[in-house]
Amino acid sequence: MSATRWQTLCRSFRLLALFLPLAVSVGMLSGCRGPTVPTAAGPAKIKICYLGLTCEPPIFVAYENGFFQEEGLDVELVKTDWNTMRNGLADGRFQASYSFIMYLIKPMEMGLDLKLTGGIHTGCLRIQAATKTNIKTVADLKGKRVGVTHMGSPPFLFASRVLANKGIDPKKEVEWVTMPGDAMAKALDQGRIEALASAEPIGTMLLAGNKVRTVCDQAADAPYDDEYCCIVVVNGKFAREDPTTAAKVTRALLKGAKWVGVNPAAAAELAVEKNYVAATREINTQAIAMLKFEPGVDKARRDVRTAALDMKKAGFLKNDTDAEELAKKAWQDLDGVTDDWLKGLQVEKVAGGGCPPKLSPADFAALFDRHLCCKAGVCLGCCGDSGEALLPMSGEWALVRPLQLDSGLNPEEGPVRVEANR
Repeated sequence: MSATRWQTLCRSFRLLALFLPLAVSVGMLSGCRGPTVPTAAGPAKIKICYLGLTCEPPIFVAYENGFFQEEGLDVELVKTDWNTMRNGLADGRFQASYSFIMYLIKPMEMGLDLKLTGGIHTGCLRIQAATKTNIKTVADLKGKRVGVTHMGSPPFLFASRVLANKGIDPKKEVEWVTMPGDAMAKALDQGRIEALASAEPIGTMLLAGNKVRTVCDQAADAPYDDEYCCIVVVNGKFAREDPTTAAKVTRALLKGAKWVGVNPAAAAELAVEKNYVAATREINTQAIAMLKFEPGVDKARRDVRTAALDMKKAGFLKNDTDAEELAKKAWQDLDGVTDDWLKGLQVEKVAGGGCPPKLSPADFAALFDRHLCCKAGVCLGCCGDSGEALLPMSGEWALVRPLQLDSGLNPEEGPVRVEANR
């Protein structure tokens, strides 16, 4: 694949908004109202926010298939941007959504009023190394230059966590290099980076071009392959004052996730046809099939604890934070939201709506060759790299200054050290 074609393909990816994460800015709007409670006049009215990403089909399925109505809820889906989502979930303008676990833990450490109630799906993040290097394992990354689109993005957080678990200090023992997604292939070719942390679809596109080998895959490598990437999050006050309704919302979302797990192709088609996501049916189907939608409760509670402990090890939490206590505080058990309930839950199997044949990286890349810009320039998004949704760097991380490359990557110019305040 030519550098020009690669840059064209990747420019659309840079427009992606991150699904997933909750950062820490807490700008409040006045006049916010919580959910109304059920009365003789009708069911409880709930607002659920979404971003329009590939990994959000349980929300769309629960709405379109009547799962919220089955729980006695009158739900309004609100498409929003990330800033409004994170603040709205904290201050009660929205009652629920789901997001990236590591993005939820840090805001709760800093006092955002949120509760986690159930697991939705596993993840699709990777650490990859240039094929022309000798990097084969995570241990080989020590002292190497690792590319990311942004410090604080989900791929960066995943890579930092993996490094810390292998005894490598991600703050001091690798050299972080930030660059646009459309510059990664060229940076690898020029040797400006030796490895990178990637999300879909960039990771698969690099594999299709034979530019990288996978060092650690969140979807395939233990212990990360069995962990939830995204989890149901509800407003804390809502969960405390009306746990019955919070349970109903959670059950509907978990039922939506189970339906998607059984019918990924049908879920992808629904999301495209109803204009929830800006992607082609083919691309959306393959993207959803990369994730495991297997809702759960006990494992989700366990994974919140594991993520908190790993974040502490990697230096993302304050030195005096008790990660165990933070995880306990973050979670809320709800009546009727249990693994036993999920095991007994039956969902329909739509004819022709099951898991599609998995495309090779080259065939997946070919979908983008035919559809360079799907709709409004946005093709795919799950745990991506949008600069508007990042975990802020604090503590020792605030002193880390990555190298910075631009999309031109002029070989006569060296990378620039970033000195921006963090």
